[in-house]
Amino acid sequence: MEESKERKRQILIVDDEPDFVLALRNALKSGMCEVVTADSKTQAQQAVKKTQPDLVILGTLSPRGEAFSLHQWLRENPKTKDLPIVVIDAPPEKQLIKGWRRDEAMLMDAEDYLAKPIEPGALAARTQTILDRATRRIRVLIVDDHRVVRDGLKSVLELQTDIEVVGQAENGKDALQKVGELGPDIVVMDIVMPEMNGLEATKQIYKKYPKTRVVMLSQYDDDANILAAEQLGAYGFIPKRAASEQVVNAIRAIHYVGQRLQRPSPVSS
Repeated sequence: MEESKERKRQILIVDDEPDFVLALRNALKSGMCEVVTADSKTQAQQAVKKTQPDLVILGTLSPRGEAFSLHQWLRENPKTKDLPIVVIDAPPEKQLIKGWRRDEAMLMDAEDYLAKPIEPGALAARTQTILDRATRRIRVLIVDDHRVVRDGLKSVLELQTDIEVVGQAENGKDALQKVGELGPDIVVMDIVMPEMNGLEATKQIYKKYPKTRVVMLSQYDDDANILAAEQLGAYGFIPKRAASEQVVNAIRAIHYVGQRLQRPSPVSS
């Protein structure tokens, strides 16, 4: 089966005025962009849990203060805390009813601020510019029961401008919980760990979170483990002896082109 070479970027529109949302959605739709909409704080929170937005357009919500409350939640949520947000305030004549208060505006952390009325095509163009400027980094979760290994991998990955380490886990059970909370693109997974081993965790991630891809990283790089990892849904296997040389390129190949890794070469005696 042929896989997409690039994940479509997702825009979450949150606004309680259907005509505005429809016009903006039509203006934003393109071959490289998917649009998700919500008309309340609760719907927006559910959308964030189910998708991986690259940008949020935060429009007007009733009652007054609801948009600010959602803004604060977005900035506290690990999945969205660094995302660009475009705030669309109410028109001047409605700002006392559903607009941002002055004290709320002082705490605003947004990429852009506009007030209605605004032409959807112009807003779509500005949104595209922001997306291009704030290209989403590859979100990586590191799973290993040895802190020194986790810290070493983190040091290597954080040198890359297109990779972000969003979390660490010390066993498979912990990894499952953090995949659900953090929504990583890639999990770098050890095999032998307490509580739940990496193979079982990979199996469950593959079933529950199909958009998250797993690459195994282990010193136990025998044929049986490599084959088991592949059968359970892993995108590849990197021996720990070669981790620092291979892990960055492996993450990029898996994320950007959906490429499964070649099996590691056996150690020459």
